[in-house]
Amino acid sequence: MRIELVGIAKRFGEHQALRETTLALPDVHAMAVIGPSGGGKTTLLRLIAGLEIPDQGELFIDGERLESGQAALLRHRRSIGTVFQSFNLFPHLSALENIVLPLEKVHGYGRQAACDHAMALLERFQLAPHAGKRPAELSGGQQQRVAIVRAIAIKPRFLLFDEPTSALDPEMTAEVLDVIGELRAEGRDLIMVTHHMGFARSVADHCLFVGDGEILEEGPARDFFAAPRSGQLRSFLAKILKY
Repeated sequence: MRIELVGIAKRFGEHQALRETTLALPDVHAMAVIGPSGGGKTTLLRLIAGLEIPDQGELFIDGERLESGQAALLRHRRSIGTVFQSFNLFPHLSALENIVLPLEKVHGYGRQAACDHAMALLERFQLAPHAGKRPAELSGGQQQRVAIVRAIAIKPRFLLFDEPTSALDPEMTAEVLDVIGELRAEGRDLIMVTHHMGFARSVADHCLFVGDGEILEEGPARDFFAAPRSGQLRSFLAKILKY
């Protein structure tokens, strides 16, 4: 996966969420984005997802410029899988139907093909016994795993995770991180915003440190954690790894 940002900036009202940012990553497969709350991590992810339009600058993915027209953005969004911290499952639909619906309505699957594909994935991730349950009947970890299955069911170009475990307790967090680790081991390309430093260090091949609306440091995961160059990153890691 190749990602290039050229002078990207985004403002929400008076708040400068992302300052003019330029970055070129010619070969990244699993990237972790870390940093303090409100520093711009989610804004950066949403720009890559095509869920926000930059106020200025250009974004290229695998050499293709992400256009700002609605038709182009829709095509882009349909080509990637995104998992949010709040699950975003339809509460009135079963786990199975939450996966089948986008396959049928957005990606052109027939009913039976969509059901077969969804059930195969639910079985793979030990969720088949819960296929008929609605989200309220599932644990938080099960809901997030259903959301991940829904994201990979569309056979995306790459996956985006926005702090997918922030609403979960430690046991459920481990369930979800195990699934993401499996996906990485399969060779799937992914970008994740996370506050789990140990997981980021073990899964990512590249890391970004984002704060105050800027990419303050970036580099290969091994060097990023073992020998941070900036005082900001050293201070951040010292605080977050203290306990």
